[in-house]
Amino acid sequence: MNRSFVDLVDEANAVSVDGWDFSWLEGRAWEERPSWGYAWRMARRLATAKAALDIQTGGGEVLNEAETLPKLMVATEGWPPNVEKATRLLSPRGVAVVADEDQPPLPFADNTFDLVLSRHPVTAYWDDIARVLAPGGTYFSQQVGPASVFELTEFFLGPQDDQTRNSRHPDFAVEGAKKAGLDVVDLRSQRLRMEFHDIGAVIYFLRKVIWIVPGFTVEDNLEKLRKLHDRIEADGVFVAHSARFLIEARKPA
Repeated sequence: MNRSFVDLVDEANAVSVDGWDFSWLEGRAWEERPSWGYAWRMARRLATAKAALDIQTGGGEVLNEAETLPKLMVATEGWPPNVEKATRLLSPRGVAVVADEDQPPLPFADNTFDLVLSRHPVTAYWDDIARVLAPGGTYFSQQVGPASVFELTEFFLGPQDDQTRNSRHPDFAVEGAKKAGLDVVDLRSQRLRMEFHDIGAVIYFLRKVIWIVPGFTVEDNLEKLRKLHDRIEADGVFVAHSARFLIEARKPA
């Protein structure tokens, strides 16, 4: 049975968006996954690490997928609800969850970790990453690429300039890593299909992934949401495309 616009909006505007668990979208939205499989590659590296750091861990859900963790495992997170969630999830596994504002410097000594991870960091502070890596250590990260989900961005904000569209290009990550003294040993990128099947899924996504439409609120966008709802009702789906890249960089021994 088709649900009304008001019902869909009210439901999606009320649900919690803490953490990085997207299970609420099951059956309502779908996203193609990168072919490289970040989670299992992360787990493989953690299994042989001695000391590891996961930057911007969210609610700790992705890190928790790893079956084996090193003796020293630390995760940082800046948003208080996620700090609480990550602590509940990861502390029983011996992970130290540190509240950190996601601004340099990281609250750790130089040359501490032989593995540093981050999945979808807002910003990668390359000099600080290089500082906390031990000689021979590895930074392994999946990041958001250029013009990711721009179909939604431009629906709500209008056409974006080239600088905004290309602001998260992997070339900038490579440049930042090299300037920090790291050697880039792997780089892969893909554009991936996304589907939104109702307006509630769109609202939930924009409330959770706040950089797609900065400052998004339902109240300020009701007219556009109504138009998008009508479009989804007519077409059955709203299609967008995410951009992802995988980067692995090593600190010289």
